[in-house]
Amino acid sequence: KVIAPTEDTPADRAGIKAGDYITHLDGKFIYGYSLDEAVDQMRGAPGTKITLTIVRPGRDKPFDVTLVREKIQLHPVKWEVRDRIGIVNINGFSAPTGQMTRDALAGIDKATGGHPLGYVIDLRSNPGGLLDQAVKVADRFMESGVIVTTKGRGGKHVEVEKAHARDTEPRYPMVVLVDGGTASASEIVAGALQDSGRAVVMGTQTFGKGSVQTVIELEDGSGLKLTIARYYTPSGRSIQERGITPDVWVKASATDEDAPREQNLPGHFKGEEAAAGAPAKGRAAPSLPRAEGDPADDAQLKAALDTLRTWQIFKKTLPDAGSKAASAHP
Repeated sequence: KVIAPTEDTPADRAGIKAGDYITHLDGKFIYGYSLDEAVDQMRGAPGTKITLTIVRPGRDKPFDVTLVREKIQLHPVKWEVRDRIGIVNINGFSAPTGQMTRDALAGIDKATGGHPLGYVIDLRSNPGGLLDQAVKVADRFMESGVIVTTKGRGGKHVEVEKAHARDTEPRYPMVVLVDGGTASASEIVAGALQDSGRAVVMGTQTFGKGSVQTVIELEDGSGLKLTIARYYTPSGRSIQERGITPDVWVKASATDEDAPREQNLPGHFKGEEAAAGAPAKGRAAPSLPRAEGDPADDAQLKAALDTLRTWQIFKKTLPDAGSKAASAHP
């Protein structure tokens, strides 16, 4: 079952989606294979082809997709500007992500003449990565306060990562996009920006990977992976199993909520709030007329752009309202 296709890979370009099932490789049924065995068959020399048979919830019949293998070059951060709104797409948290995010924001600042209308931070289908890079990204937008807390069993061995005022970006309006493929380190960033009031989180419920693992190497060369702690957002919410609930609920497709999440995995590590039931949905986003240059096939990005455009309308009207309120109530 596909958790999320990595952006700019053959699978992503072929239209494979989160929640798809891969049932055959070059016509060979793979039921009963382990994940490692299936992955070994999918890998191969760059330039060679492989045909995947896909079963997609909502479609009547399976279909085949032929991919050309290539050496995967990951680009963790990409950016663009639309209507003076900066869009920063963070696909993973590898070693250069913090610096590349800083460079992206500098590029947006230059492209907008130093006056962007706001930012869209796109964390959709981001499987996570290095904790220190997630902290660096969140710290770019937060002047102070807790970013993430790590707690061991029984609340012991507590580690707290905090934001610093130095090099903080100007407080432009910001929307963070998330979905069922937003996991681990990307959930830490979304939760920190949401709890601190720095951004509106938009999309669908995130994956719910909020546990910390360590690997102990054994004498025979094998390893023992232990779950040693949980991640908590600044307000004290455990990310494990429940994930981050968006402020504004925007579905990308009819099968969005069927995408696999931590709580669907067999033997997954239970969250502290598992008995509390499913998280409540946030507000539904309004549908506004399509503006020139809006994405035709990305309802979530369109909703984020619409929100930031609307933000500017309120920004123009609020000062007058504030002055009247001040004079009426000295």
